[in-house]
Amino acid sequence: MVRKIGFWPRATVSLVKPLLYVVTKREWLGMERVPSTGGVILAANHMSEFDPLVIAHFVYDSGRWPQYLAKSSLFKIPVLGPIVKAVRQIPVERGTVDASKALDAAIKAVKRGEGVIIYPEGTTPKSGELWPQRGKTGIARLFLATGAPVIPIASWGAQQIFDPRTRKLRLRPRTPVTVVAGEEIDLSKWRGAEPTAANLYAITDEIMFVLRAMVGEIRGETPPPAPSSAGRRTFPSGGTASNGTGDAADDATMRDTDDDAAPDDAVADDAAPGDAAPGAEPKAGAS
Repeated sequence: MVRKIGFWPRATVSLVKPLLYVVTKREWLGMERVPSTGGVILAANHMSEFDPLVIAHFVYDSGRWPQYLAKSSLFKIPVLGPIVKAVRQIPVERGTVDASKALDAAIKAVKRGEGVIIYPEGTTPKSGELWPQRGKTGIARLFLATGAPVIPIASWGAQQIFDPRTRKLRLRPRTPVTVVAGEEIDLSKWRGAEPTAANLYAITDEIMFVLRAMVGEIRGETPPPAPSSAGRRTFPSGGTASNGTGDAADDATMRDTDDDAAPDDAVADDAAPGDAAPGAEPKAGAS
């Protein structure tokens, strides 16, 4: 797959590779679990604006081109914008009805046999211990629309390079980062199901449960109880209905119906740094 990526993706890899090899000391585990061919959904936890680079490096090393849903604003930056487009990232218009077009683009990419990296949380935590938070349902929609395997990818260590809580960047040599790919998540009981609110929330919660457990294994800690993806749903009239978790509402408005949720649920990531510069030279294992 990575042999056919084209000039600009290869050029991007050649620019990013030196930075990643200097800044990170990598431990890659489970790379063989990433399918070498065919459409695949790669579900990753998101706890730093630097982890898109780390995850992209891992995915590239596994033999697949890392393709994210990236903020549309990146595509509008002079010089950077054309590069982001050239390296085959998918633009997302957050907070607008056009956000759903990103999901359509992701569906087409997966059906073409490509891999798409999704951050179900949609953003990085701004406080706390950086455990995976409540997921949004875009990843569930992508699964129901494609039936593609969902491979969980858990990472830890990128927050030592950029901590989202302090907004501090520390480019120190050989910062340890760990990335682990798990077995395909068993979502077979929902295959072919309708995209009702109940199904979307259940699928999303199952994915987030697996990611939290994997992050716990990397950290050597027991994750705290996971919040439901349903969270606190907002009715069109402006009232709210709690699911009992006590969590605040998602960035996007969730309608308390069985039809599609708000367009922002299709968004995989609102981080800026890593989206435009994925990859590094393939080399499996720790280094």
